[in-house]
Amino acid sequence: MPPALDCWYLTGPTAAGKTRVGLELARLLQAEIISLDSMAVYRGMDIGTAKPGADQQQIVPHHLIDILDPDQEFSVSNYVQAAHQKIAEIRRAGREVLFVGGTPMYLKAMLRGIYQGPPADWQFRQAVEEEARRVGIEALHERLALVDPLSAAKLHQHDVRRIIRALEVYKITGTPISHQQLQFDEGVPGDRCRVFVLGWPRAVLHQRIDARVERMFAEGLVDEVRGLLDRFGVLGRTAAQAVGYREVIAYLQGDLSREEAVRRVRVRTHQFARRQETWFRSLSECRRIDQDAEIEAAEIARRVLDLGKQDAVGRPPGCDGA
Repeated sequence: MPPALDCWYLTGPTAAGKTRVGLELARLLQAEIISLDSMAVYRGMDIGTAKPGADQQQIVPHHLIDILDPDQEFSVSNYVQAAHQKIAEIRRAGREVLFVGGTPMYLKAMLRGIYQGPPADWQFRQAVEEEARRVGIEALHERLALVDPLSAAKLHQHDVRRIIRALEVYKITGTPISHQQLQFDEGVPGDRCRVFVLGWPRAVLHQRIDARVERMFAEGLVDEVRGLLDRFGVLGRTAAQAVGYREVIAYLQGDLSREEAVRRVRVRTHQFARRQETWFRSLSECRRIDQDAEIEAAEIARRVLDLGKQDAVGRPPGCDGA
């Protein structure tokens, strides 16, 4: 699936203010928004994902929000296919396309294309997961290094999900996944695309995250998760990993106190934001819009628009829709 470099992208770490700025930028661009959030696809997961509210979605049409129940799986490949369909629909309506969200893998897949690979072999995955529990994930990482040293060098030894996927692809195809993903590592300069990252000093971002976490619990995150469990019994593999949901599930099961659950959500969200920032720095397409104080969303949106319009002059085919 090819890259989509002829769209606008607004991303950034959690709590960076993407939703507010995205609404203003969409208004200026006469755009519709495609969510770039791996958890916003799930119905009922609203508070913990800081999903745009119904009033915000009425201001600007949003896509790829609330399309699945949280007991269903949704891969990067599924997302890219759905996003390309929405891009075509929005363009047929004569509107601009603006991606807003902070899932780095989705962003990279849209900017550089993606190697789909073979479908999942769940029996194999379950066997490898059991092996990891028995001998340790470090042993699996060593096993991957024997068949796909490039992937092993890139993946952290505790990145269970991607280690298993790399082993799975090698088992099914006989070819290392790293050899089939080469184009996924080739980016273009930032001034040839329109990909903007909202940035904050780390200390300020952590304060914003802590305030958001407190607000999520005050607005009823525990009741939201309790309702999801009552309805679905368990959440799917992907949904259950969402920041905040795993900790609240542990609290509802009696494994954590409420205070400890809140603390762990804060800590885990800080860690998640750092991983997001690392991803954004690794993508040559991304340009930062740094802030050190609260600025009106409309002003930031105009700054993004001005930068994007300046770069439109002389942009090569493939980066401006030509």
